[in-house]
Amino acid sequence: MRKQKLVVSTGAGVSAESGIKTFRDAGGLWENYPVMQVASAEGFARDPELVHHFYNERRKDLVKALPNAAHKALADLEKDYDVYIITQNVDDLHERAGSSKVLHLHGELMKIRSMYDPDYTETLDIEHLETTPATKGKNGHPMRPHIVFFNEPVPNIEKAAELVGEADIFVVIGTSLVVYPAAGLIRCVRPGTPIYYIDPNPASTVGIPNVTVIKEPATKGMQTLAKLLES
Repeated sequence: MRKQKLVVSTGAGVSAESGIKTFRDAGGLWENYPVMQVASAEGFARDPELVHHFYNERRKDLVKALPNAAHKALADLEKDYDVYIITQNVDDLHERAGSSKVLHLHGELMKIRSMYDPDYTETLDIEHLETTPATKGKNGHPMRPHIVFFNEPVPNIEKAAELVGEADIFVVIGTSLVVYPAAGLIRCVRPGTPIYYIDPNPASTVGIPNVTVIKEPATKGMQTLAKLLES
């Protein structure tokens, strides 16, 4: 018997309970840096050394963080559903919790990619987290953080929209529904598809049919979702 396809779109709220800070929680400052200085294509072109340093520090924070109960609950759903995670987060906590199919929209913090070939990436290990503008890949190319900066295209958005369009159940967790193009994924569901939206401060869902809003943090909201899916 075919498992139902459960597609989940996750944002910063999923990782917040693991202690991962986001710039939106800091009033437009990210670790005391203006966001566009460290997370935009222009900022990287202007001061690549600062941007490399910034993501070095984010990696050091990430390796100390652990997946929380929400990450683990999503991984556990694979026992009963064909689960696909689409995440705006650049951390690897979904993978570390055991989710097997994770699509990153905004890049991956633990990877670097070629300045010449955007399809060439390398995964950093815990012993070698730091990079600089002089860092070269195994192919000899200069490397940059594997992050989708502001003002850069989101290469995985078409694949994400395709997955959402195939979903039997669509779940949105921990996102403000204001960061585009990811926020538009909720409009890609097939008519009649049930949607569950977990967030302690949910955005308006007026005009979006079949939405059940669970006004809770990710960890508690996943417990509520599990009960709703069982009923």
